[in-house]
This record gives sequence, structure tokens and C-alpha cells, in this order.
Amino acid sequence: MMERKMTKQRHQFSDQAFMLIELIAAITILLVLTTLCLPLARNQIIRGRETELHEDLRMMREAIDRYKAYSDQGMIPVKIDGFGYPPDLQTLVDGVPVKGSAKGKYKFLRKIPVDPMTGSADWGLRSMQDDANSKSWGGENVFDVYSKSTGTALDGTMYADW
Repeated sequence: MMERKMTKQRHQFSDQAFMLIELIAAITILLVLTTLCLPLARNQIIRGRETELHEDLRMMREAIDRYKAYSDQGMIPVKIDGFGYPPDLQTLVDGVPVKGSAKGKYKFLRKIPVDPMTGSADWGLRSMQDDANSKSWGGENVFDVYSKSTGTALDGTMYADW
């Protein structure tokens, strides 16, 4: 009887030891999988922000181009020294009075988007009179916009160069 009890205790102990080894193996596998997935998840988040930056830049540049086209066609009043470009981004949001109409306004943007890389709506601007690669705005008009982020994209380019 005593021998049977001892055998039963040994089996119980070996079953518990086996469960502990299984638990350690399962935790190790989960840790390895988590370690592999974190960089992928981080890159996916960055890729999403980069896509949003591309969309925001495209939207603002299209609004600037529409403003320029309307001014070239004489549909909105233009300052002579502005070359037909908007004086600032806020003008694209506030709108411009339609020539010959007391109440009509053309609005080119609903709002100035937030730069997903910097978290602010403060964009780098270039005027027609600035150099093509200038990082300082002359203040005369808005010819182009760029991100003020100093970061590097997943493809190795600088966000400010987009």
C-alpha cells in the first residue's frame, strides 16, 4: 500500500514538473513572437503617418495650384507682387472674395492639416522668390509647403524633402 502511495506521488510530481516545462516553453514562444512583431507594428505605424503626410502635402499643394489657376484666370483679385499665389496658408482656409460678387468667396481648404510627423499645423513654406531648396520663407507668397520634421522616412529620404 505504501509503495502504491509513493508511486502515485512520483507520478503527480512528474506531471507537475512536465506542466511547468510546458508553461516555460509556451512563455518563451510568446516572447519570441512578441519580439519579432514589435518592429513590424512600429513600422506599420510610421508607414501610416508617412501616408498621411503625403496626402496632406498633396492636398495643400493642389489648393495652392487652384488658387494660382483662379488668379491667372482673373476669377479672384491678385496682388501684383504675389505672382498669383496665396499670401499664406490661412488665406486658403478663410477664402478669397469672388471678383464682382459682394458675398461670394472661394475657399480652397477646409482647415490647415496637422503635420503627422511634428504634431503641429506649422508647415515650412517657400515663396516664388525663394530658392528651390530654401528652408526659410521670404514671406511674399506661398508657392510650396513642406514638413518641418527633421526625421528620416522608411525609404531613407528626409520628410522635409517631400
